[in-house]
This record gives sequence, C-alpha cells and structure tokens, in this order.
Amino acid sequence: MKLYYAPHTCSLSPHIVLRELGLPFTLVRVDNQTKRTADNGDFLAINPKGYVAALERDDGQVLTEGPAIVQYLADQKPEAGLAPPNGSWARSRLQEWLNFISTEIHGGFGPLFNRELPAAARLWWQARLEKRLDYTARQLDARRYLLDERFSVADAYLYTVLRWAVFFDIDLARWPALAAYMTRIGERPSVQAALAAEGTTSGT
Repeated sequence: MKLYYAPHTCSLSPHIVLRELGLPFTLVRVDNQTKRTADNGDFLAINPKGYVAALERDDGQVLTEGPAIVQYLADQKPEAGLAPPNGSWARSRLQEWLNFISTEIHGGFGPLFNRELPAAARLWWQARLEKRLDYTARQLDARRYLLDERFSVADAYLYTVLRWAVFFDIDLARWPALAAYMTRIGERPSVQAALAAEGTTSGT
C-alpha cells in the first residue's frame, strides 16, 4: 500500500493507524501547492479532489477521506481492536465520533486557515469550535480514550486535528482533559514514529 500524505495535515491519522497495525506501506509525500508527489508524479491523477490523505492499494485502487481510510485499515487486522466489529453498536459509536471529529472539529478548524477571513468571522468560527472542544473535553473527563479504555482509529483522528490548535493560539491547557489526552496519545510509539517519519514533532 501507498499512503499519500503531507505534513501537518489530516493524513497523519491513517499514518498513525498503519503503524499501530504494523501493516506494510510506503509513504509518498505530496506538495499541497503544486499537487506533485515527491517522485514528481501528478497527485491529481491519484486523487482528483486534490487533497490528502489517499491510500493506494497494491491493485491500484485508491481510497480517499480519512474516516473511510482508517476504518478500512482497521478491518484489515481486526484482532488489533482499533475498530469494533462491523454491524455492532460499538462500531456505530465509533462512526459517530469519526463524523463528529470530521464535521465539527476538523471542519471547525477549516475556516481559520483562511488568511483572508474577516476578524469578526474568525472570532465566530473560533467560538463555535471551542464549544465543540468543551463537549469533547467533558467526554474525556471520565475516560482515557473516545471509546472508553481502548485506543481506536477515532483517537488517531482526534489527536491529529487537535494538533492544529497551536496554529491559532488555542491553548489546550484550558481543557485539562484534552491536554492530558494529547500527552497520552503523543506518547504512543506509533505516533512518535509517524511524526518522526513526517519530519514533525509532538509539539507541532
């Protein structure tokens, strides 16, 4: 398999999952501006949407969208327990979290990356995002991971997008449960290995 990625993007989530599972894969870096891969390929030929992550199987089929990719990967090695069995109530809970992270947190950060966003709109979007962080912190007050006591693909995704808070001076220390969670996830060997491979650190 090949994982097309760019540093500081949501592709870190499936990267972490691949390392958690110990599956063989090749990393292919993508330049988000030029849409060229590190080997000078045309990324738009891989994913016409133009953004990472994209997972290319050995048979050439490509899967995009992080929540879909991480579930596909988890199902390749179900004994690892990174996703509950398909059709179970717990799997629906996992999908609930993945959708919330995708639309409300990942999507909540999205407008803040727009440098031309008017100040008033920026304040509105950040306040909305912080309400979602309030909710997430309350859920993590009484549990170590999103699905109680077991690390899942949802945790890889949440950790990935919460790392963006530093870009907007959003101090996660305001939410002790989130700060402790980020430290806990950041200490996992898979996370450390993924960050090192991408040339980033646990702090950025």
